[in-house]
This record gives sequence, C-alpha cells and structure tokens, in this order.
Amino acid sequence: MSEETTQYKKPLPRPPEPELTAPFWEAAKRHELILPHCTQCDKFFWYPREACPRCLQSDWSWVAASGKARLHTYTVVRQPANPAFAEDVPYAFAVIQLAEDVRMMSNIVECAIPEDLEVNMPLEVVFDDIDNDWTLVKFRPASEN
Repeated sequence: MSEETTQYKKPLPRPPEPELTAPFWEAAKRHELILPHCTQCDKFFWYPREACPRCLQSDWSWVAASGKARLHTYTVVRQPANPAFAEDVPYAFAVIQLAEDVRMMSNIVECAIPEDLEVNMPLEVVFDDIDNDWTLVKFRPASEN
C-alpha cells in the first residue's frame, strides 16, 4: 500500500461487480469517461450490467462519452451518513443527465453549494484522483468556452 493510499481516510468505492465495472474505473484513472453502449439498439445505458436494459441483448461495449451533462436534480448534504465526510459538508449529491441520454449519480464540485446550483445547469466531467488506485468521476459547472 502506498503512502498516498494510506493517507486517504474516507471509504473507497465498492463496486458490486468489480469485473464488470473494472473498465469504467480504469478509464477514470486515465481521466476518461466511458459508458456501456449497446451494439444492437445503439443506445448508451448506465449502470453497467450483463445485458442492455432496453433490448435485453448482451452485445455491448464500452464507448467514450463526451463528458457533457446537465444537472437533473440534487440534494445538499449537511449531515453525512459517514463521519469521514464531515469536513466536506455542505456538498451536493446529484443525479446527472449525461449528453448520451443516461443518468448517473455523482457530486457537483468547484462551485458554491447550494448557491451556484440550478436544475438543468450545464456541467462537465472532472476526475478526483483520491489515491493511486481510485479516481472518482465528478462534475462541475461547465466552463463558458
């Protein structure tokens, strides 16, 4: 275990199916957002699973996503369930509507919480390298460019 890993004191992600989600986490380490894409019905979906939830075919692959999104809905966490996150409050736990027409849960960062949050605001993906083994996918308000 590296020194950097031992310094991170918050709970680490626990994917329910590590083998199925490993490509997502590996891409996040490279600061890339990838999503499952069904080759049969040509649709993205989230969360990763054995078969496409639309057509039930198991013929899918990981495809790069744009990283563009909108804020679908959110809640402001002021009392975290785990004391390790106490220093982060208030923080936004959000449902993100990706440009690829799927939704995922994440945090909104790099803005004032809750003052800068507005439903449907444009967002862009950012990556939080929490240690040598884990990079979390988060979102921030989109830049004006």
